[in-house]
Amino acid sequence: MSARAEILPVFVPHLGCGHACVFCNQRRISGEKTPASAETVRRAVREAEGLPRAGKRELAFYGGSFTAIDGEKQEELLRAAKEALDAGKIDAIRLSTRPDAIDEAVLARLRFYGVETVELGAQSMDDTVLAASRRGHTAGDVFRACAMVKAAGFRLVLQMMTGLPGDSPGRCVETARRLIRCRPDGVRIYPTVIVKDTELYELWQAGAYREHTVEDAVSVCARIVPLFERAGIPVIRLGLNPTEELSAGAAAAGAYHPALGELVRSRILYDRAAALLRNTPPGSRVVLAVHPSQISQMTGQHRRNVAALREKYELADLRVSAGDCAPGEIRVIAKER
Repeated sequence: MSARAEILPVFVPHLGCGHACVFCNQRRISGEKTPASAETVRRAVREAEGLPRAGKRELAFYGGSFTAIDGEKQEELLRAAKEALDAGKIDAIRLSTRPDAIDEAVLARLRFYGVETVELGAQSMDDTVLAASRRGHTAGDVFRACAMVKAAGFRLVLQMMTGLPGDSPGRCVETARRLIRCRPDGVRIYPTVIVKDTELYELWQAGAYREHTVEDAVSVCARIVPLFERAGIPVIRLGLNPTEELSAGAAAAGAYHPALGELVRSRILYDRAAALLRNTPPGSRVVLAVHPSQISQMTGQHRRNVAALREKYELADLRVSAGDCAPGEIRVIAKER
């Protein structure tokens, strides 16, 4: 999954979705209230035409459940996207949908219109969590849909959530392991945000759901992200994309943070550094080397990682410097007493 991909987003909030997941209010999450049309697609392409290409240009249908939309509406949107694809104005088409809205006829339609990537909202691979979240599908549906998408030659991206009703850190880790078995080309991780005008918001207000805080999300994602990375599966998104509406109060509570990904990667580096320093004698002066791009992540916001490690191991001093390290690698390059 190229990090340089340029996305032209077209939001189709709630179109075709016959389920009311407890956490979902796509109109607030996406910031879009008007259903998409062929003109929406063409406008997105026109607005991008005058801009220099930063990489592969993909038109992406987000939100809702694209393949559960009425067939004629799907054809309208896909036809407009394929016009741009055939004209060389975009390089690829991708869409998001539900695992229980995939079958051979659906995949044949997507192939005809040149779709390259199918994203499936798995959310959890624990049936108890899926039922409590009113997802309307099972983990078995996810496995089946993934196999069909891969067999049909599409790129597969999976979406998972953490902190859903009935969830736990252990269940989240197990979901990640099961998603890895599906061999996706990428994954998005969305820790649960309590959005107003959702059933989850009502459950939270009634005390029937405990908030999945930013700290909760950082802790569990720091365990999950390395699993995907070791399996060679890129994590292409961590946390909801900030919108004006969410930032203005629609996100009432939960793991909503504009730099959640940075916090998670900083925690991962902290955990790795802590393991390296485990047997360091108190009073030592230590220098850690990391990839030049990760000095701030290793240091932590407001130098919190450095302060926490110094306190934990009673160090006289701890410094972080740029070294000849791979991203994610940490080396102890000096240790003195």
